[in-house]
Amino acid sequence: MPTSATIAAHVLDLASHFNNVGASRAEDTSAGRFNVWGNSFAAEHLPSAGSQVVVDGVPFQLPPLGTGTPDNVRCDGQFVRVAPGRYDWLYLLASAERRVEDEMALHFAHGAVDFEPLRVSDFWAAPATFGETRAFESPLMHYPHHVQFGVPAAMWCQRVPVVRRADLTAVRLPHNIAVHVFAATLVGPVEEANR
Repeated sequence: MPTSATIAAHVLDLASHFNNVGASRAEDTSAGRFNVWGNSFAAEHLPSAGSQVVVDGVPFQLPPLGTGTPDNVRCDGQFVRVAPGRYDWLYLLASAERRVEDEMALHFAHGAVDFEPLRVSDFWAAPATFGETRAFESPLMHYPHHVQFGVPAAMWCQRVPVVRRADLTAVRLPHNIAVHVFAATLVGPVEEANR
């Protein structure tokens, strides 16, 4: 009779949308182009390439980081199809060039579209402006021609509500190239498992 709640998590495959190199290695700092100045995360201080990680109890699939190949979605209105279903939250591992407030479009079966706010704190490590969780931080930052010690870089775990009680079929990312998404997972509704 007792039950326990388990997270129904659906990890999104963003690989076909990756269009930016956000992490580099110390021996090739020029490979990174997170922002217009060519700064990037230090891959040596992030989870190993292609890792599955758990942040806030939510599983994510990180892309290979520090390989010189695109590892994040620099948001420019990409349309991401998802497995149709009912969800409660869209969780993102993301960073922004400066803090960003924008919106995402959630597309549902039968044509409904909801717009929900996306708020992501600064890549240049600072407090979480919008209360999100600091998922990862490198204690230094890569510049195109050198490693800059004492300038940390942060990746955040943020969530966007899926309010409509209908099947979600796709997500349109913001038209805002200051927002970078490394991984995404849809969660919910909670499944009850008999124990």
